[in-house]
Amino acid sequence: MNLRAMVPVSLSVCLMLAACSSEQAYEASAADEAAAPAEAGERYDGKEVSPIHQVSAEPVSTFAVDVDTGAYANVRRMLLGGQSVPAAAVRTEEMINYFRYDYPAPATRDAPFSVFTDLAATPWNPGTRLLRVGLRGYDVAGAERPPANLVFMVDVSGSMKDPDKLPLVKQALSILADNLGPQDSVSIITYAGWVETLVEGSHDSAEIKAALSGLEAEGSTAGGPALALAYDLARAHRIPGGINRIVMATDGDFNVGLSDQKGLEDMVRQNRDDGITLTTLGFGQGNYNDAIMEAMADLGNGNHAYIDSAMEARKVLDEELSSTLFTIAKDVKVQVEFNPAEVSQYRLIGYENRTLREEDFADDRVDAGEIGAGHQVTALYEIVPAGQPDWVAPRKYGASTPAPVSVSGELATVRLRYKLPDGESSRLIETPVVGPLGAAGAPQGDMAFAAAVAAFGQKLRGDTKLGSFGYSDIARLAGPQSDYWRQEFVKLTTLAEAGGGGAREGTLGLRR
Repeated sequence: MNLRAMVPVSLSVCLMLAACSSEQAYEASAADEAAAPAEAGERYDGKEVSPIHQVSAEPVSTFAVDVDTGAYANVRRMLLGGQSVPAAAVRTEEMINYFRYDYPAPATRDAPFSVFTDLAATPWNPGTRLLRVGLRGYDVAGAERPPANLVFMVDVSGSMKDPDKLPLVKQALSILADNLGPQDSVSIITYAGWVETLVEGSHDSAEIKAALSGLEAEGSTAGGPALALAYDLARAHRIPGGINRIVMATDGDFNVGLSDQKGLEDMVRQNRDDGITLTTLGFGQGNYNDAIMEAMADLGNGNHAYIDSAMEARKVLDEELSSTLFTIAKDVKVQVEFNPAEVSQYRLIGYENRTLREEDFADDRVDAGEIGAGHQVTALYEIVPAGQPDWVAPRKYGASTPAPVSVSGELATVRLRYKLPDGESSRLIETPVVGPLGAAGAPQGDMAFAAAVAAFGQKLRGDTKLGSFGYSDIARLAGPQSDYWRQEFVKLTTLAEAGGGGAREGTLGLRR
């Protein structure tokens, strides 16, 4: 049954302020203030490139996994449009994790993902090595996916009029609707200067697509009130044991109601423990607020994607639907402890906004990343073998430490903690990494491609540790590819070298 409900913004704001303190509602967060404005008013919460760590002082690196891919698609949009790429817009881990690698599938579902490690010489620095850590979640066939209760939260404000915004939103969500079955429930709310419920708890894809096709953009952006209503609808149609998720489609330009980033994040944080996850789909350019979109998805135990084309919409909402919707492990943390007898220094490439304290690893109260069915996670460390010239010179007054003791040729130990989707206590997986580092050869295959993507992201960020390694070197490292998305990446390196290049979608000379 269709249910239409018009919620005035002023009333919604009052309801939200009852749940949040005035300080939460009106005080801009530090993260929002730090978000770097890009050209034409886009906002990014960029971080400094990860620093070098000395194993003698800091042998342990800890971070939360990240399966978001929004940064790569957004960078692609800029390069295809002939625009410069702000360093703050680049999250290298999202560039790497945009692509799939040949990691072994889990042997059983008792452990929701497999763990893979390998080593190679660093293409841009012959004195260092690359350690790759890969995770792969188990796959779920469409027939095995649990029923889904989805709330489409669609921004129809005036800022969404452009062809790459609301028209693409309608196309993307229609693709998602086509992949839903009779066991799935969909609600649609729209928001501009008001919040309206167009569809509530429908199982009819034709009804859902008809509602989407009639959307038009006008008015201001009442994002906060709409999110409050979306959570209410998700609770009202909750499917026990199923997928309960809000799918927000917007440019992130919230300007009515609880518009500061801290207030929105507080709302998501308060609701995520109810088992209602949040996926954010970013659209458009000029006023795109990547900082809010990425932060809300992370806090909402969901994922963030940027949709720059119909092909990307199909990739995220059709080919990767199970990964997008179905969580197989939550609060996934990675910890790598390096052996000082083998490794003197290291740096983690990317994951700057995902780093955790060492003590957070075993603390089950600390929120971390989620992995969906079929998801992959890749992390790259650049490491200096013990006895090789270091990035950082020894300290004159450094504290003396006992001589390191080698442990059976182990270079490092990789530890993972995760919870099952309905679990409260974490489980531990521990895997040693065995050398020798001196035998690591030039990267080949997937390792070479992952290293090329990492170098691409770091080059865009202005990473000085790449030295003279340029975009043409990155293209050669990636090598010839048969996969469409990888071919596209190689083409993007040529656009980056040319400073953009002005190519548009469909002009890269690729076929899929």
